[in-house]
This record gives sequence, structure tokens and C-alpha cells, in this order.
Amino acid sequence: MRAQFVLSEIWIGLRRNLTMTIAVIITVAISLSLFGGGLLIMQQVSQMRGYWDSRVSLTVFMCTKAAPSAACEESGEATNEQRDEVEATLNALPEVESVKYVTQAEAFKDFQERFSNQEAMADAIREGDIPDNFRVQLKDPDQYDKVAEAVRGAPGVESVSDDQKVLEKFFGLLDGLKVGALTVAFIQLGAAALLIGNTIRLSAYSRRRETGIMRLVGASNFYIQLPFLLEGAIAGLIGGVIASGFITAARFFLLDKIEAWFAFPVALSTGSLMYVIGVSVILGVLLCTVASFLTLRRYLRV
Repeated sequence: MRAQFVLSEIWIGLRRNLTMTIAVIITVAISLSLFGGGLLIMQQVSQMRGYWDSRVSLTVFMCTKAAPSAACEESGEATNEQRDEVEATLNALPEVESVKYVTQAEAFKDFQERFSNQEAMADAIREGDIPDNFRVQLKDPDQYDKVAEAVRGAPGVESVSDDQKVLEKFFGLLDGLKVGALTVAFIQLGAAALLIGNTIRLSAYSRRRETGIMRLVGASNFYIQLPFLLEGAIAGLIGGVIASGFITAARFFLLDKIEAWFAFPVALSTGSLMYVIGVSVILGVLLCTVASFLTLRRYLRV
């Protein structure tokens, strides 16, 4: 009997404040979609960082006849002795995990494979334009400067580049998008909490006669508040379910394109997607329930 009464009160509250309830659901759905999007970007960035941290390498380019640098103009094309000396120096460093020598032909072939989908760039480069080089895998990518200084300026060395410095710009852009999305999401969540509070307050006011009768017959605080709390929880749950649809769409139609554009396997797993959806739905339910509870403490003092 009590369960039936609570359910009937929930239905009455939702029906009387239908437009406000719909507004709450839409606001919560948008807020959670933005919040979930920020979490997705956070998961994507973390996964991409983990992928590249194990693959980031330092590249030591050797001088060639066509090298434009001043160091190469003075010393000329790198000799075999200079290559051997650079390789020995790199192998002697404790920060270096492995050293691989790449010939000009191998470097050109690798370039063609990497940019096979960009014909204009691939056609602009000819064999011999890319110098031979040493690809150095570091035990710790943060030790780049120490390793680079050991070979920078050595005879036969044109330049030293670090993949991580290029990737940091890309990760910085993604971090900015993540912070922006989460900031907007939290503002929206705050607006949703205020809207939920107003909706519950109107619902409580429209049923003040019923709640007054319940006070007179000795109903407990929790029993009086329960229908209102469940109304908020239901609105939050529906908003969370709608948001999960948007989050799933963002995962398959947006983030999956990153993998296609950059041609490396860092797509988010189903487990990561379910984690983001679960956090978003739970947050929606908690947000609506807590906002309802705080509002009821003020407007339903018993």
C-alpha cells in the first residue's frame, strides 16, 4: 500500500510539472553529454599518451651533400667513421634503450608509407631528400635533453629532433578541449541543479495540502520526502540515458576518426566507453537527488 501511494505521488508530481520536468531532463542530458565528452577526451588523451610514450624516439639526422645546415656545409657529408662514433656515443649512454641506423633508402620508404594517403606531400619528396639517421629509443622520454646534448654538434650530425616535442603541441590542443568541455559541463550541471531545485519546490508547493495531511497523521520526514526525491532521481536517470546515447555517438562518429586520421590504434575500448557512461548516469541521478534533498530540507520542514 505504501509503495502504491509513493508511486502515485511520483506520477502526480511528474504530471503536474511536466514542462519543468522535461526542461530538467533536457538540461541534465546536455550537461552530462558535455561532461561525458570531456571524460571521453580525457580517456582518449591518456590512452594516446600511453601509446606514444612507449614509442617516442629521438632522431639524429646525419649530414648529406644536400643538407642546408651550416654545420654540414663546413664538415661535408658524414663519413662512416663519424656514423660509428655517433652510434658508439649513443649506445654508451645509460638513458638509451636501443639505437637503430636508418639508411636514406629506408628513410624514404618509411616516409612514403607514412604519407601514402597524402599524394601531394609524397610526390614532393624524392629519394635522397631525407638524410640517413639514428632512431634512438629512450628508457625515459623525459631524458631527451641529456641524450640530445651528447650528440648535438658532433662531427657529421646535422640536427637532433624529438618526437615528443611535436606531440606535446597536439596533446596540448586536446587538453585545452578537455578543460573547455569540462568547464562548460560543470556550469551546465550547476544550472541543472538550480532548475531541479525550482522544479521540486514548485512540486512541493502544489502538494502542500497533501503534505500537511501527512504531517498530521504522523508520517516521517523521509516518507514525505521520498516521492520528491524519486521524481528528481527519475529525471536524472532519463537525462543520463539520453546523454549516454550522445556519448556513444561521439565515441563512434568522432573519436574513431582520430584513429583513421592519424593511422595508429588508439581507439577507446568498450570498457572505457561503459565507464564514461556509467559515471555520467550515476552523476545525473546523484545530482538530481541531492538537489531535491537540499531543496526539500528548506521547503518541507517537519
